[in-house]
Order: sequence, then structure tokens, then C-alpha cells
Amino acid sequence: MNIFFSGIGGAGIGPLAEITIDAGHTAFGSDAQRSEMTDILYKRGVEIYIGNQDGVYLENINSKNKIDMYIYTAALPDDHPELAKARNLGIKTAKRDELLARIIKEKNLELIAIAGTHGKTTTTGMVIWAMQQLGEPVSYSIGTTLSFGPSGVFNPASKYFVYECDEFDKNFLHFDPEISLITSIDYDHPDTYPTEKDYMDAFEQFGEKSNKIVCWSDQNSELFALDKTVVLDKKDVLKIKLPGEHNRQNATLAIEALKLLDLNGDLVAAIETFPGTNRRFEKLAENLYSDYGHHPIEIEATLQMAREISDNVVLVYQPHQNIRQHQIIDDYKDQFLKAEVIYWLPTYLSRENNNLEILKPEDLIKNITNKDSIVVSDFDDKLWENIERERAAGKLVICMGAGSIDGWVRGKIN
Repeated sequence: MNIFFSGIGGAGIGPLAEITIDAGHTAFGSDAQRSEMTDILYKRGVEIYIGNQDGVYLENINSKNKIDMYIYTAALPDDHPELAKARNLGIKTAKRDELLARIIKEKNLELIAIAGTHGKTTTTGMVIWAMQQLGEPVSYSIGTTLSFGPSGVFNPASKYFVYECDEFDKNFLHFDPEISLITSIDYDHPDTYPTEKDYMDAFEQFGEKSNKIVCWSDQNSELFALDKTVVLDKKDVLKIKLPGEHNRQNATLAIEALKLLDLNGDLVAAIETFPGTNRRFEKLAENLYSDYGHHPIEIEATLQMAREISDNVVLVYQPHQNIRQHQIIDDYKDQFLKAEVIYWLPTYLSRENNNLEILKPEDLIKNITNKDSIVVSDFDDKLWENIERERAAGKLVICMGAGSIDGWVRGKIN
């Protein structure tokens, strides 16, 4: 098949393009801007157009190489000109989950799905890494770049497919996992799930579609049928040599899930050598880290891990999505206590409800316990000067958020 990927440089679409190539199909794509992922795909010989996605490039490619499927993300508006062009040309259009589910079924793979509100990416990385260390061939897709392999792989020798199975846009309901590992369940994505009940119902449906489930006892385990669920208690977290209590919890879940596969080798030893994933407490330079966290629970967990490494932690935080901030504004309380200074940036806007008032930093910080430690900031020279001063003083600086902050800080150090 010839597959065209819109937004091919994205964390979800790019790895799927790599899997498509490995599975014997041909990939084409477009994106509004160049990225690390588009560079990786260029090197693999993928034809990619960077710029205005008006449908002209798609039409030209289709005239030379008949496109069988046009894959797009949920972030693409329904009236997007390239999507409209695909429909006008009679090309089958689908979101990424439909293509991935098709490849998994086509290749007769057993799906190991890692789902949950927090910790999906790191836990997926741990499962992939452990299987590789134990010599088990594995196909996979993960929503970040890895230091130890591509973001998406189809291995013809593999029996299993490991997938970071996202609940956004109800993506995870398109799959039938052999094993589902549930890291956590805390209401999120109000643009997909208007109420907390909608969110919980979706996880319950996901559990019904799973053959086996591994989860924590305090994370809504009552949503899942007990006869197929391995329920763990957090007092039994393994003493694994990894920094961060949430990492040790994730590793414990990963090991319990991998036990169900009867793999040969020392699972704990394999997990303990895990090098981490990009954008999850990723060290960029001396005393400078980048992290994808954008929820109060993730913020608290990452700061706890940072304090295991340094007594002096500084946070540069960019909230993500105004619609999400309206949902979590009252949750911002004690999560920042392990940071001695917090530089608070304007919210990154994406997939917004235009009827909602844009919350200012002053609105969001009003209930934070240590709000006297907060400096309202912006992406300017002064912020970078402050970051450099904190680093020079030997403090550990974390730049955190799912928006533009990572690209900004990498641009400053490169």
C-alpha cells in the first residue's frame, strides 16, 4: 500500500510511518514544519513536503503513486484543505489507530498496550527495553524519540507489539490487547471526555477489550473484571535501582506484565539498565533537564525524582492547553513544594475552545502553597539569563511542559 501521513513529523504519526515502511508499505507525508522526526524519515528515503498543507502536494503524489490511505491526527480540523483534497480525490481517510490496528492484525501480533493518564511513555520504553535486553524480538510504537532505537518498529521476527495506547480521541478503544498495563487513571482530556464519568467509562470499555490487565489497587481497579486483572499494591513496589518513586512504580508494573509472557532472563536486571526516554526528565546539559509533564500529578512526581538527585531544584513551567487549565486550576496546590523557585510561563494554546477565557498565570497560581516562590515569566532573554544563573549556582533546572518550551530551550543550548 501507499500511505500518506499528514503531520508526519508528530510524535504519534512519525513512528507509525516507520512501522509502515518496516511492514513493507510505502510512506509519503507532509507537515507544516521540519522536526527531528521528519529528519529521521528523510534519511529513510520518505518523500515529505514541508510547508503549506493545501493539498497540492498530495494531489501531485497521488497522480504518480496512487495513495491507498490518508492518515491524519485528531488535531487536524475537519475542514483542513489537505484532508478535504484527500476526500475529493476519493482516497480512504483514517486516523492513525485504524492503520496501526490493521497492521497488528495483518501481521498476527499480540498487543501489549500501555495505557493510563500518566507514565505511559516511560513505561512503554521500559517494556521495549527489557524485551530487547532479554533477546525477545519486539515490534512497537512509542510517542517520543528513543536513544536506543527508532520511535516505531515492525520486526518481522516478533510475536508481540508494544504500544503506548493513548486515551485521547478514544484512540485506545480501537484495539484488542492481549495484555493491558494501566499506569494510572486521573480525569484528563476534557476536549474528548466532557465529564469524569465519560473518562472512567472509556477505561472500563478498554478493560473489557483486553484479555489480561495489570494495574494498581488505588487506580480505579474496580473498573476491571477481577478474573482477568492482576492488581498490585503500591506498598509492594520493587526496590529497583532507578531514580524517582514513579519510575520504580512504573518498572514494577512493567515487570509484572512481562512475567505473563514467560520470558527467559532477569527482568529486574534488564529494567535497571533502562536509559530513559526523551522529554521525560531528559538531561540536555549540565544542571538542565527537559520534561513533558503538564499535569499536577506528573509535576509532583518529576520534582520528587529531581530532589533525589539535587537539594536545589528550579522549575520552569509552561502550562498546556487553556481548556485543560480550566479543568485543573483547583488541583494546583502542594505539587510544587520541592521546587525552590518556579518560573511560570503563559499557557501553550492548542485545540482550544474559543468561548473559554484565557487563564493568566496569576489566575492559575492563586491556590499554590508556595506561590511566593513563583516568578511570572515569558520566553525572553531575561528568562534565559535566570536559567543560566540558577545552573551556574549548581541548581538543577527542569524546563517542563508539552508545548513549545522544549524547542525553546534546545534552541538556546544548540
